[in-house]
Amino acid sequence: MTATVKIGQQLYLSCSALDDMIQALRGLGFTVVGPRVVDGVISWQTLETAADLPRGVSDQQSAGSYRLVDGEPELMFQFVVGPDGPKRYFFPASLRLFEFHVSQQNFVLDAGPPQVPKLAMLGVRACELAAIAVQDRVFGIDDPTTFRCESEPYYSQTRQESLLIAVNCTRPSGTCFCAAWGTGPAATHGFDLALTELRDGFLVQVGSKRGCLLLEKLPVREPTQAEIELAEIKLERARERMGRALDVRGLKELLDQSIEYPEWDEIAHRCLSCGNCTMVCPTCFCCSVSDTTDLGAGSQQVSRTRQWESCFTHQFTYTVSGPERNTIRGRYRHWLRHKLGTWWEQFGSSGCVGCGRCITWCPVGIDLTEEVRRLRERSQAPGSRGPTLRPGEVDHGPVSR
Repeated sequence: MTATVKIGQQLYLSCSALDDMIQALRGLGFTVVGPRVVDGVISWQTLETAADLPRGVSDQQSAGSYRLVDGEPELMFQFVVGPDGPKRYFFPASLRLFEFHVSQQNFVLDAGPPQVPKLAMLGVRACELAAIAVQDRVFGIDDPTTFRCESEPYYSQTRQESLLIAVNCTRPSGTCFCAAWGTGPAATHGFDLALTELRDGFLVQVGSKRGCLLLEKLPVREPTQAEIELAEIKLERARERMGRALDVRGLKELLDQSIEYPEWDEIAHRCLSCGNCTMVCPTCFCCSVSDTTDLGAGSQQVSRTRQWESCFTHQFTYTVSGPERNTIRGRYRHWLRHKLGTWWEQFGSSGCVGCGRCITWCPVGIDLTEEVRRLRERSQAPGSRGPTLRPGEVDHGPVSR
């Protein structure tokens, strides 16, 4: 197709042309990353050809359980999300901030942060796009008036260089609940291109000028009405088949009034405080900074590195008087209340996008949606003050600007 492609247009891309897309991106100087099978999980790695994608692979996820299974041989995106995703590239788990050495009485800078990569991300799910938008607000690159946690040039520069190709979910996993937040299964914004996988190809929606320019290099055609309808049917069925459900009405108020409920003690008896839920979460942003000094052989080399941190660690809130949250009960309660409630006060959105990773990768299978349901039941029991909501009202708590 040589005609000009427009934003919002829908086109059809054959399966064989997916490799043409990857090679076109590589030719434009992008490093293409996307889902690959690594050590029995779907992991985000570099893609050189379409053959690197997990063709014929599906997954089964439940609380504390993940495994890959055989899927339909011709499909390449019939799994959902694995333990990692785009966050690992925008906000690396470990990032060198600088290195310097001491020369006589001076500090001499040897290196700063690594060079910002130019990434094309193929296979981003709708919930992950929502998570990227959340972190954009956290790091203040979408709106300068929002609260910034820290100056984060590496994140903002990597985001600006990146190209996002979403793949809509036509088969949710057993722990997905993106429909509750309206963050999936279909991508609605934040992408350059969005693909819906059909049997022999992809229905492509154009989301940006860069997406237009890329499609103009590929052998695309106008989709048939049957192809458009089939894609809509697949997405509607996915909305109806979420593995989990979450009632988001009045969550902020519910969590505020439930601080002393006994359910927190029951969760604490099961929780290992391992931090898995925070490590796999696509929106968590807590980090720590460590300095390393090498005085061996007169090198006097000093480096500073930023690493992911978790609010579940005992030392996370450590002060001179000891940890402020010194119980597992307190740490889990803080995490859940921040994710679903107080995040609204900080950033004007939820910290949860319904991807279900925290449920799947919890070693003891603690289910966020189930715990919220139990808290809601307690609040509605005789003698308890429940959230005061009008029929159909959704209360996300106060929004700070």
